[in-house]
Amino acid sequence: MPTSHASSAGDSIAAASGARVRVLLPLPLAGAYDYAVPSGIDLAPGDFVSVPLGARKLAGVVWGPSTDEIASEKVKPVAARLDAPPLSDELRALIDWVAAYTLAPPGAVLRMAMSVPDALEPLRALIGFAPSAAGRALAADPATALTPPRRRIIVEAAQVPGTAADLARRAACGAGVVRGLVAAGLLAPVALSRRAPLSPPDWRRPGPTLSSAQEIAADELIAHFDKGGFGVTFLDGVTGSGKTEVYFAAIAAALARGQQVLVLLPEIALSAQWLRRFAQRFGAAPPQWHSDLGQAERRETWRAVAEGEARLVVGARSALFLPFHELGLIVIDEEHDQSFKQEEGVIYHARDMAVVRASLARIPIVLVSATPSLETQINVEEGRYRRLHLPARHGSARLPDIRLIDLRRTAPERHSFLAPQLIEELRHTLEAHEQAMLFLNRRGYAPLTLCRQCGFRLQCPNCTAWLVEHRFHHRLQCHHCGHAEPVPPLCRQCGAAASFAPCGPGVERIAEEIAQLFPAARVAVMASDTLIGPDAAAVLLERVERHDIDILIGTQMVAKGHHFPLLTLVGVIDADLGLDGGDLRAGERSFQLLHQVSGRAGREVQPGLVLVQTFHPEHPVMRALVADDRDRFLALEAAERRAHGWPPFGRLAALIVSAPDEDGADFTARAFARCAPQQPGIEVLGPAPAPLAILRGRHRRRFLVKAKRHIRLQQVMREWLGRVKLPSPVRATVDIDPYSFL
Repeated sequence: MPTSHASSAGDSIAAASGARVRVLLPLPLAGAYDYAVPSGIDLAPGDFVSVPLGARKLAGVVWGPSTDEIASEKVKPVAARLDAPPLSDELRALIDWVAAYTLAPPGAVLRMAMSVPDALEPLRALIGFAPSAAGRALAADPATALTPPRRRIIVEAAQVPGTAADLARRAACGAGVVRGLVAAGLLAPVALSRRAPLSPPDWRRPGPTLSSAQEIAADELIAHFDKGGFGVTFLDGVTGSGKTEVYFAAIAAALARGQQVLVLLPEIALSAQWLRRFAQRFGAAPPQWHSDLGQAERRETWRAVAEGEARLVVGARSALFLPFHELGLIVIDEEHDQSFKQEEGVIYHARDMAVVRASLARIPIVLVSATPSLETQINVEEGRYRRLHLPARHGSARLPDIRLIDLRRTAPERHSFLAPQLIEELRHTLEAHEQAMLFLNRRGYAPLTLCRQCGFRLQCPNCTAWLVEHRFHHRLQCHHCGHAEPVPPLCRQCGAAASFAPCGPGVERIAEEIAQLFPAARVAVMASDTLIGPDAAAVLLERVERHDIDILIGTQMVAKGHHFPLLTLVGVIDADLGLDGGDLRAGERSFQLLHQVSGRAGREVQPGLVLVQTFHPEHPVMRALVADDRDRFLALEAAERRAHGWPPFGRLAALIVSAPDEDGADFTARAFARCAPQQPGIEVLGPAPAPLAILRGRHRRRFLVKAKRHIRLQQVMREWLGRVKLPSPVRATVDIDPYSFL
């Protein structure tokens, strides 16, 4: 754990002659810079300041008093203290901790906490309009000859002043009417608040009636929190057991104590149902935090969090670095989800860093899942985390019946990807006016496109990856760098015309087959490239809930937490897709994903059925899925990893060397290999070309460092990096605790 700061926020650093402060800038620099404190400015650790850097001025954060190691003539003065609430001691400690753990520059981590620079700037005045005295008098007299649009504008402005555009929209007329009223002196300019006040969540509102198991879990959760201090609770429950309502009770308790709450979801774009449930429970929708928000909304939310107006925020992993001052509870829903791992920039796992933030703030944190990560399971078994268990579905719903379709014995017909048994069950489901979901974790129409004449495969020009056909958008696309192009009319290798054929299925191809089999069925595809942003996802989910859709076909987006009352059939098209993922978590991830998507079936009165198409019914993942024996599967996974010293029983770090040319990558990789760590308890694998040997035009070589659990891996990696001087176009990236091995 990091050491505490020398002085806490609010402890002023005296503005005496020669006083200095260290200021951390949101740049990938080695550390904080010294600045002089001008006369008349009192600064404390955490204060936001404007400082010169070269010819420009940047916003930074006072990190503490100076060490006075820099000559006075080289130290520039702080330009100004910015009018924003300071960063808390706890958040600054988290930034230091994350930087040390991930080997990232502290300024790069700070940039995640300062992701909205506009929030530090004073707001420009927003001018709106309200009725003048003359305008009020005219509007109050029914005999006055005011046109209906003018009268509506004055009435709207009297109720709530607004900008010209806002008043015109509310009164259903043109902005010219507003300008005419202003020119006539009937509307007068007024200053408007730029941020609409947030509706606080009402923790006093009664929640739904909990089952006895839910009530016991909620009471234990709240009782544990009432003791105060840091603690991790794993809320374990089968899909549909009502885990959300249990942690809603904990949220209500935190709000009642006047604390702020952070809820992290794996994919905020899919949170429409969660937001609706929250609004029903607490009477107001919470502010959100994710990359699809506009800049103005991000600014308002950041400021509302810093000023304490936002009492609860729900967000993606980046919400972890919001500037809470009264944080009292963190909830990580679907804690096992891989999307909590950030793979670029500062490489960190939001679940693990959230536990660190809770520890630094001395507050409770709740991890929630039906399919926990092995790391969480081992922490429970070793007593570091508490466990609360919901063993059954809520109400009268039962877990679905899961059956395997052995594709070696029951193969789909030629040019089909659905086995006859699945097609027959789809027919029964449609006849019963119920809904079905088909799952295939592969976007687009086909994963591979090749020439029928010569076998040439269409590959991304920037990556070691095949181009994926997307017929909905009439293009080929790389899912790693975003490169897109139309299907070429001629083969680049043999010159054959119109010779390219799709190989294998994607969700779009499954949708095409369903349309041929069931032309009257209402079908929709749910994938990240067919739904742009949370609004599109919300609209589609509402259509499913209204039963405007009979068959939903999707990628892993369909697996995460959705509740569709009429969904009774789930079909998994290719359950083997993730079994050979090339990394130690392939089996664990496959089980989690298949278990989660299976959990969408039969969540109300009607029983659910899950049909899983596989060539490997004997695989441990398939056996555990059918037997509903999660704990035995995790025990087998744990035994395998313990025997070989893999996480969580050992430690891993990846070192990726990348360069614009192959020779540069190989030369630097050999330099790292020559001075690789040589000590007991450490094994260095590589260098070898990464599975994605070329990514976004850069050639990549990879080392994997395997270490005993007690090894201080960060120190080992830091010393290793210090032994090699990188040529200017070459980059070396470290991933502590890697989750992806591409």
